[in-house]
Amino acid sequence: MGRSIQEILAQAKPRERTVTVCLRGDLAGEVERLTAEIGKVSEEWEPVDLTDEHPARALSQQLREAREQAKAAEEPFTFRYIGDKAYSDLLAAHPSENDNELFDSVTFGRALVSASCIAPVMTEDEVIELFEVINEGEIKKLFDAAWDVHNAADIIPFSLAASALLAGLTGGK
Repeated sequence: MGRSIQEILAQAKPRERTVTVCLRGDLAGEVERLTAEIGKVSEEWEPVDLTDEHPARALSQQLREAREQAKAAEEPFTFRYIGDKAYSDLLAAHPSENDNELFDSVTFGRALVSASCIAPVMTEDEVIELFEVINEGEIKKLFDAAWDVHNAADIIPFSLAASALLAGLTGGK
């Protein structure tokens, strides 16, 4: 005989997901600029003699430092499923004017991020303020995490890297 629903409910916890967002777009831009510059000098550079040092060497050091700074400027955001009724109410509060869409993509996205982000806790106005300084890629990361805790059905996503690491650690068992 299976477990009772009360036993199952006692173990149930809402889904959570954490993503990191780079809050310093200027540093992300610098990483991109240096990466492009390294590619350019690598194609164009020709040494005059054997003692010439490749200019990409100095650029690579700058790139490493810029990446470290950008990594230090990342902030984790943790999202948690808000429950079926709260989610349904949130969808209903942000209807789309287009009959082919379930919700208003602008207002619902901000509301969903605000409602489901548990660390840091943000009001909808604070989400709007944040969205004014981070780029669309970072905004998408936040929305996707909020969406996933409410809609993703997969329990454990497959990771080839993690599988290979585990196989190596356990001797393939």
